[in-house]
Amino acid sequence: MTADIHVTLTRHLIREDGDEDLCLAMYAPSTGARRDTALIREACLPLEGEREVHGNATVTGRYVLRVAREARNHGLGVVILHSHPCGRGWQKLSELDADAEASYAHMIAQVTGLPLIGMTLAGIDEKWSARRWSAEGNHFAGESVRVVGARLQVSWNERLVPAPSAMPSQLRTVSAWGEPTQASIARLRVLVVGSGSVGMDVAIRLAATGIQKVGVMDFDVVEEVNRDRLVAATRRDARLQIPKVDVAQRACINAATAADFRFQRHHLSVTSPEGQSAALDYDVIFSCVDRPWPRAVLNQIAYTDLIPVIDGGIGIDIFDNGEMRNATYRTHVVRPGRPCLQCNGQLDPAEISRDRLGLFDDPTYIEKGGQPEAGKQNVTMLSASVMASQLALFVSLVAAPSKFGEPGPLRFSLTNHRLEHVEATTNPACIYENLLAQGDQRVPLAQTAATSPATESWLTRPLLGFAVRYVLSLIKWTRRP
Repeated sequence: MTADIHVTLTRHLIREDGDEDLCLAMYAPSTGARRDTALIREACLPLEGEREVHGNATVTGRYVLRVAREARNHGLGVVILHSHPCGRGWQKLSELDADAEASYAHMIAQVTGLPLIGMTLAGIDEKWSARRWSAEGNHFAGESVRVVGARLQVSWNERLVPAPSAMPSQLRTVSAWGEPTQASIARLRVLVVGSGSVGMDVAIRLAATGIQKVGVMDFDVVEEVNRDRLVAATRRDARLQIPKVDVAQRACINAATAADFRFQRHHLSVTSPEGQSAALDYDVIFSCVDRPWPRAVLNQIAYTDLIPVIDGGIGIDIFDNGEMRNATYRTHVVRPGRPCLQCNGQLDPAEISRDRLGLFDDPTYIEKGGQPEAGKQNVTMLSASVMASQLALFVSLVAAPSKFGEPGPLRFSLTNHRLEHVEATTNPACIYENLLAQGDQRVPLAQTAATSPATESWLTRPLLGFAVRYVLSLIKWTRRP
């Protein structure tokens, strides 16, 4: 849920008189490759006479049916929420509460076509717990509940996702923010999209921090031209055109400090349906791509599926004689409550269309259409600054030093070494920010790419690398005595 909805629900459920309370809400499903998520889109507080508070709280059938019908009309499901004023952390479901929720599970499933979600709010630390009900009245506990705002606040089901023990190799990391924060950060699922000069370094740092599940998504392979930017790539990787995700996997496993580290390899594009589904399995996403179409897909996910996206990029200006004029990098957390990439000037709809049509790298189209050629300038030393700024935003988002949270869009100019906050406002007609918590109802931006010179290279390069490795293995085998 968004931080705004969390505030609305908390104000209703945590009463001054210390009694329990309850209410209903509507949710949209968000279906990933391996994980199902319920996105609370709207709180539906009770009207006069629709619930009674008497130490505990009860709702009327009229209230439940009203919300269920409204949810059905919008293709949504129903959430029933109640409070434990003296509770702390993830709450167990009492027999009384289970009977109350189970009594509505079948009716709500029949009306909406979606399972009932039950949630409990602990009054002391405002932690949530959640479960999904079948139409037959059986419930299944969730793994976590996420509240997305300036801070990413996660309530963990300690039984299903136990806190990992801090390792000796994490001593200095833990000393920076304490064991409880480290335990929460370590359990996050974090995805890095794009394993180039920035993404490769980001993934390695995440693994070294102790995060247990790090995923890297990239469809490309290593070439010689990449070696001045991919610090973990070798000459052999370039010669054999090894997939970049394999290089990232090797580097992350070597750097990992978690006792049970799991690397998720995604050798595909986030612009494909498979890539988008995989991205929906994560809690935080790093956008380390320089193309408009994948950035648009990630920009959409940040709002429709409430997954914070930490985006960054660098632009290098040069004089006609080839000397550097300036370099500027920008970093930002894309999330509900912040302007999207298009509103803050980092996405051009025309370039998204060009990229989707396979024309972004077509020299003929660029020349005929008068389009500017995509910049190829990139310097490892400056890419490290983008990586550092993105990771600093990640720390602000998940550790929230002094409870401040992430600070908003940032811009750094190399010429005068000036770091500034970027004032960006949301366009009232923004097609991204006005579609919060759409989940599976989102307008699809991901699609199977049409065949083009660019997509042909994506498809053939891995095959070429495999062919080269196969031939070399034959040569090696024939030389054995």
